[in-house]
Amino acid sequence: MRALVISDIHGNLQALEAVLRVARSRIGGGFDQLWNLGDVVGYGARPNEVIDTLRTLETQRSIHVRGNHDRVCCGLSSSQGFNPVAAAAAAWTRQNLRPDNREWLRELPMGPIQATERALCAHGSPLHEDQYIASMRDAWSPLQRMPSELAFFGHTHLQGGFSRCDEDWAEDYPAYDPDNSEGVEQYTMEVPLGSRHLINPGAVGQPRDGDWRAAFAIYDEALAKVTFFRTPYDVAESQTAIRDAHLPERLAVRLSAGR
Repeated sequence: MRALVISDIHGNLQALEAVLRVARSRIGGGFDQLWNLGDVVGYGARPNEVIDTLRTLETQRSIHVRGNHDRVCCGLSSSQGFNPVAAAAAAWTRQNLRPDNREWLRELPMGPIQATERALCAHGSPLHEDQYIASMRDAWSPLQRMPSELAFFGHTHLQGGFSRCDEDWAEDYPAYDPDNSEGVEQYTMEVPLGSRHLINPGAVGQPRDGDWRAAFAIYDEALAKVTFFRTPYDVAESQTAIRDAHLPERLAVRLSAGR
């Protein structure tokens, strides 16, 4: 079984389309399941088109968990904790969502969700959907307390993972070629049986690790490995859509910086 693991699309249609093209063309046999870790909308200017695309993929086995932006944009919670730019984008998204897509967001389940016997899916920590895991200090408790060996999570927009095997603890971040920032790259991490891992596929539509390319991962359960990917996409088109929607300029500028 091979799962395409994505997170934090944030209304960026161009990035999502690029991820799906690479997942289908660069991986022999494609993928069997889609695991979406949340924050489908917010920030970007194509929330309806992104949701429509995900809904067409539900003919395959799909797992979706809600993110904090999904909750706010469909009206399940307020934007009180958001910064002004995020709150403005959430308000715009809420006003522009079609009723059927707003309802689709409202029905997304809270994580974690057990995806396989070995792996689960969450937006933030597997212990709490809004908790950020950005360091080994954050990962220490979930790695010991989560009910499965593997947990896939998003929320931080940072691609990589944290692991524990017996008394060994480690952080693992993909090492890409700095001279190949315009191409598709991949990086494989082993997840052998008996070890515990927290794995972030990175953000499809809002990377914040200094690499502007869309991020995702493929989990191959039979081979016990995770392959991280980065792929370029039409950033200029995404930026134009944000500006045409009169969303905050910061949301357009940050896409080309990956911050």
